[in-house]
Amino acid sequence: MFSTFKASFILIALIMHGMVGFSQFFSLDKYPVYHGQDLGLQYTHNASIFRIWSPTAERVQLKFYKSSLGNDLLETIEMEKGNEGSWIKTISRDLKGIYYVFTIFTHGKWLSEVPDPYAKAVGTNGKRALVVNMNDTNPLGWNTDHSPVFSTRVNLKASMGGLPTDAIIYELHVRDASIHPSSGVKAKGKFIGLSEKGTKNNQGESTGLDHLKELGVTHIHLLPSYDFYSVDERRLDSTQYNWGYDPLNYNTPEGSYSSNPDDGVTRIKEFKTLISEMHRNGLRVVMDVVYNHTMLTENSYFNQLVPGYYYRQKEDGSFSNASACGNETASERPMMRKFMIESLKHWVNEYHIDGFRFDLMGIHDIETMNQISKELHSIKPDILLYGEGWTAGGSPLPDSLRALKKNAYELDKIAVFSDDIRDGIKGSVFEHADKGFASGKVRMEETIKFGITASCKHPQIDYSKVNYSKGPYAIQPEQVISYCECHDNHLLWDKLAISNRADNEAIRKEMHKLALTIVLTSQGISFLHAGTEFLRSKKGVENSFNAGDSINAIDWNLKSTNKDVFDYVKGLISMRKKHPAFRMTKANEIASFIRFDEKTESGVVSYSIDGSKLNDEWKSIHVIFNGSSKAIDQQLPGDIWTIFSNNNHMLDFVETASSRIHVNPFSSAILFKK
Repeated sequence: MFSTFKASFILIALIMHGMVGFSQFFSLDKYPVYHGQDLGLQYTHNASIFRIWSPTAERVQLKFYKSSLGNDLLETIEMEKGNEGSWIKTISRDLKGIYYVFTIFTHGKWLSEVPDPYAKAVGTNGKRALVVNMNDTNPLGWNTDHSPVFSTRVNLKASMGGLPTDAIIYELHVRDASIHPSSGVKAKGKFIGLSEKGTKNNQGESTGLDHLKELGVTHIHLLPSYDFYSVDERRLDSTQYNWGYDPLNYNTPEGSYSSNPDDGVTRIKEFKTLISEMHRNGLRVVMDVVYNHTMLTENSYFNQLVPGYYYRQKEDGSFSNASACGNETASERPMMRKFMIESLKHWVNEYHIDGFRFDLMGIHDIETMNQISKELHSIKPDILLYGEGWTAGGSPLPDSLRALKKNAYELDKIAVFSDDIRDGIKGSVFEHADKGFASGKVRMEETIKFGITASCKHPQIDYSKVNYSKGPYAIQPEQVISYCECHDNHLLWDKLAISNRADNEAIRKEMHKLALTIVLTSQGISFLHAGTEFLRSKKGVENSFNAGDSINAIDWNLKSTNKDVFDYVKGLISMRKKHPAFRMTKANEIASFIRFDEKTESGVVSYSIDGSKLNDEWKSIHVIFNGSSKAIDQQLPGDIWTIFSNNNHMLDFVETASSRIHVNPFSSAILFKK
């Protein structure tokens, strides 16, 4: 009785506020679907055609403004009803440089003025869209820009730059990359700052773009670079900061990263400049996209044009919240699905983006994600798609329909992050004092094996002893991201400081190097967080999404302080790129060609790879991880081995081992035979 009354009260309240109508609430799935490809603005010198989708609107007005924020209305125009729930208006003159918004009349009131969700250019703070000729946004040489090859494999198809497991991803925040005084970058915190060449730290070591090229990674994963809400672009000199997981305008770059956020052309041109410079230097660009929720809910641009439609609701009519940000989008609804697909295609076609990371991908439905994959792979066959196979809360959409980690086998050419290997290596991200294999926790060997095999089926793994997943969930290794840290939670170096307080920095450095060794030798797709290669710290702050530059800025002087770590990680990356045995493409290869040693001490994982079956120059490979606090003398199979690295250190000279090799605490060894 109470729950029925409560539900009715909430529904009536929503209706009274004009956010949900009776017909809307009960028939969102029956709204007309617009099948055209022309939503938003279609601009030419002679005419501009505006079309939005708002099937419940009674009237729609298009308003022109002179500026991005000022009270300088130029004209109000009534739009006309189009087909399939759309509204359309053609203006037969050149509108370039004019700002515009829409407002709808529904349930007896006008809703807020907003740019439409398809807006491709906006002014300050994204409040108004801008009429632009997209050709004006292209930097010099843009028409000849192309994505670089990221593989050393022979006989790749001409249309392919690499296979997914060839990728080594480096996650980076645009502002973090250059805002610190030690970056040597002139345009600090900007897109074009990250495109500068020849930048150095105080000791003369390369920083920024040159550093990324020197390190040898293949893909630069940029944290949200679309237009987000929380940074006031009118106050660029203030100390504002945010990661950007608070979407506002999905189809245009963030203004605070441009030199002039008021000019919609500038932010686009400067982002394209960054991408083209990355491409010229052999680096591909991945965008972090957040279609699972919007920063605003009732007042979001989606909701002001089609109240209620773009979001999932609970049984009582309130907004569901699997994102833990106040709402979750309804990807299964045709027009939200259409928006996501067309938005992603815009970034690929207009900006030459090479991949996407989907925030809280577990909120999206499997069918939508697979349609996205099909569409994007038809444009760019070697595009990289991956996401978080989980949510931040419960969802009304059944688990069986969502792109969760456990459903990875249903996803087509889309990878999921492995929290199994992440927490197996360093300990639970939710239990700060918890240790992992690399920091001395016992009985984590099966979890590490599970990570080494990229969550694919392997006959030697006891799945009952794996930390989270009690069975393989990947059909092929390309479906798994192997990592041990990202922007979320504590950085690896900070986590080790918290979980291993009794150990000194020298010991924790070895733990850190061991952790990265596991990541870069495991099957699947390798993923590193920016600065891990020289022990970056956020001073123990766990969730630094708005903590500011004092916490988040990358101190490039650490590269000189911890040059040994940088050189070691660089060597591992080079090794991985040269040897296909570390980046197998098929699960049956992993099951057949990786053999784990069954007689090892506690805290030790030791295994061999048959490189001869994988066209690897190293015909046999042996890898040893010692996650214990004591040194070991590990037995080796067969006769003489050449040592590539031992005790987390690359050898500068040829050294061999026969029956045994000594491995220090929290260290690794990599050996081979040609």
